[in-house]
Amino acid sequence: MPAPRPARRFLAETLAPLVDLVYPPRCPVCGGAIAQQVGLCAACWEQLEIPAEPSCALCQRPFGASGPEAGAVCAPCMASPPGHDGIAAATLYNDISRRLVLAFKHGRRIALTDMLARLMAARLPACADRLIIPVPLHRWRLWYRGFNQAALLGRGLERMGHGTLLVDALIRTRRTPVLGGLGAKARRRALAGAIRVSRSGARTVQGRSVILVDDVLTSGATSQACVAALKRAGATSVTICCFARVLDSERNPGTTAAPGPQSETPETTKVPGAT
Repeated sequence: MPAPRPARRFLAETLAPLVDLVYPPRCPVCGGAIAQQVGLCAACWEQLEIPAEPSCALCQRPFGASGPEAGAVCAPCMASPPGHDGIAAATLYNDISRRLVLAFKHGRRIALTDMLARLMAARLPACADRLIIPVPLHRWRLWYRGFNQAALLGRGLERMGHGTLLVDALIRTRRTPVLGGLGAKARRRALAGAIRVSRSGARTVQGRSVILVDDVLTSGATSQACVAALKRAGATSVTICCFARVLDSERNPGTTAAPGPQSETPETTKVPGAT
């Protein structure tokens, strides 16, 4: 049986000086010295890009200071209205957020979970009466990686009072190829029928509001397939919550991407400390 929360906190605070002595706190991005085990140095923190207003009324894509007023709809959403009910992104995808995601997911630095989840929680309206559902991994990828990063972030959001985590509501029924570099039609074909709501999840999702969680959101097919499956199962609304959102300009400079959300880390370059 796990120790009560106050006892765990007391133990952590008691052992913190010893842990800091053995493992001096370092910024997970640049390796610089910091005050606590979890956090960023001031220089890296300043480089995180937080989405700002005004933004698209449907997908929350930032317009920039010279863009339309709040309440306007972006061109991709006008061309193809999204099936989701909003996007809550903690940061915009840049070099700092990329390195954090790679350290977290590929470097297996799962101690970053709480910090990333706190930044995501700050973008969500307070509401405990909803489900938190992670984007699923295929069982072979889950076995290889050892954890589902979206489920860890969802657990963090649950601890912060943003809903009830339902880890197995969505199932990836078959292995799918890496979607980076594929066109919109190829992505849809690759994901067709690959994601569905589980039998137990279907009973719970009916009539509920859902937060769909992942680490990175780009424009494509995976999250769109998840949203469609949840809506077919009777979810009243599905809001996508992610740590980093890739805008079209970062993903394909000079091009316009097909609308529709997808979860696919654009790059898997190793970072310092990753294994």
